Amino acid sequence: MRAVLISGGLAMLIALLGTPLFIRFLIHKQYGQFIRQDGPTAHFTKRGTPTMGGVVIIGATLAGWVSGLIATGTPPSASAILVLFLMTGLGVVGFLDDFIKISRQRSLGLNARWKIIGQGIVGITFAVAALQFPNDKFRTPASTRISFIRDTNLDLAFWGVTVGTILFVIWANFLITAWSNAVNLTDGLDGLATGVSLIVFGAYVIVGVWQFNQSCQFLASAGPRCYETRDPLDLAVVAAAITGACFGFLWWNASPAKIFMGDTGSLALGGALAGLSILSRTEILAAIIGGLFVLVVLSDVIQIGFFKMTGRRVFKMAPLHHHFELSGWGEVTIVIRFWIIAGLFVALGVGIFYAEWVAG
Repeated sequence: MRAVLISGGLAMLIALLGTPLFIRFLIHKQYGQFIRQDGPTAHFTKRGTPTMGGVVIIGATLAGWVSGLIATGTPPSASAILVLFLMTGLGVVGFLDDFIKISRQRSLGLNARWKIIGQGIVGITFAVAALQFPNDKFRTPASTRISFIRDTNLDLAFWGVTVGTILFVIWANFLITAWSNAVNLTDGLDGLATGVSLIVFGAYVIVGVWQFNQSCQFLASAGPRCYETRDPLDLAVVAAAITGACFGFLWWNASPAKIFMGDTGSLALGGALAGLSILSRTEILAAIIGGLFVLVVLSDVIQIGFFKMTGRRVFKMAPLHHHFELSGWGEVTIVIRFWIIAGLFVALGVGIFYAEWVAG
């Protein structure tokens, strides 16, 4: 538990104190955000605001995690390393995307083909590695079973180990792509994606600590409702570090934002959420805990699908937060209300998580 507190606290301090230094560096280099011309006109005033703030989030997360391990003398686990690899790898892809936007002064960054290839390399590497590294209990970080609150009986390896591995890689990369795009789409208003991420990853701190206290591996008399997660406390430490990093970054990212996280941050946070959901065996539950992200993605899907079928739009603009912006809502009002909705989804998800254990 000390590692959880230390990693979260130090990550917050590093992000809080390090972000203004990074802002000065970006201003000196003139690395500012390019605003799309078809977006809300109120966003034109944000042109030139420093971006790529995800570098701070990733750096603070890694530093907080390492500090927590050193302070408690805890060796790193395969699960934690895999989540941080996924987070950092997708962050690198996002960084390249941001850098191209800035250097070429356009709203389109990395070529779509290369972006998919980059995400695919990172995602496939993560998925394959997640089925390796068994511990002394013969448990690997991930399993080929589809999970809700824990592994279900739906095993992708039903048709054999090789087929199961291939299907798992496909399933894992679907989740990685879905979550990274979800956070990316949500990152459209000052502090919106950062605040929602803070709440969601905070929930995964609770999930990880609870799973550790009810682990099948560490309890001498583990009951039938114990959890098979391989490294639950280590995942909680990672989640705490990300939560702290988002907390510190939000001080500077809240309206009026002094810096944006960019694709560097949104892809990294989406990858981290996907990784935590897979390795904590809560793949479907994550869709409830991160329900606000899901709503934003659905609004985009509905808008595109309905327009292609009828030639008309359901929303004034997608994603959903831009619809409310064009409807006259203030930016701060939208962000705060979306935070509230995100909190309600998290409360529902954590409530279902706990109720399942009690009912068992």
